[in-house]
Amino acid sequence: MTVGIMQPYFLPYIGYWQLINAVDKYVIYDDVQFIKGGWINRNYTLLNGQKHLVNLLLSAASPNKLINEVYVQESQNKLIKTIETAYKKAPMFDEIFPMFVNIMEYPDKQLAKFLGNSIIEITGYLSIDTEIVYSSAIEKDNNLKSQEKVLHICNLLGADKYINAIGGAELYSKEDFIKTGIELSFLEAKIEPYKQFKNEFVPYLSILDVLMFNEISKIKSKLEIYTLL
Repeated sequence: MTVGIMQPYFLPYIGYWQLINAVDKYVIYDDVQFIKGGWINRNYTLLNGQKHLVNLLLSAASPNKLINEVYVQESQNKLIKTIETAYKKAPMFDEIFPMFVNIMEYPDKQLAKFLGNSIIEITGYLSIDTEIVYSSAIEKDNNLKSQEKVLHICNLLGADKYINAIGGAELYSKEDFIKTGIELSFLEAKIEPYKQFKNEFVPYLSILDVLMFNEISKIKSKLEIYTLL
């Protein structure tokens, strides 16, 4: 079985979804430290032809808390309005914007569950059938850290393959994984240009941008365009 483990991010770029699509079981790593100023609650969208940073507003976020101990603010109206303004003329707006609003109005404001719901909603829209679980729901040794904790989770789940995003190449050792019978690979996303209004293509934006400009069939083909290292 192939497993992927990643922190939940706010509508992350397509490489995150390529990883989910590439594994049998995907673990939302929600009982690890919240990184303030990272990508857990931020992302880039397209606004007036430029890359634009948007923020999911949080309550009392702190690096001293776990992701599942942080909460989302009740009102995200400014963010919703920004997305509406940015994409109202996009070809898939009428289909995607209601889904986005539904995601933003999810009643459980615990950050991990809020982001987890967005991941589940979008994987469902894209007909990705990967099983999704929360790390906090797995009975494990929470005293372990970093690579040792990831290996521990993989072994508990019966994984023989583990895929991580390419950014983890400096964090994890293929030799250490293979010692426990697990093959470690790193997924490097390939970003294919697509039409964004009449602008020069701006890559590495939120999956929301991909959804707004592409039909499902085209997105599903893009999910397969990556390299495993």
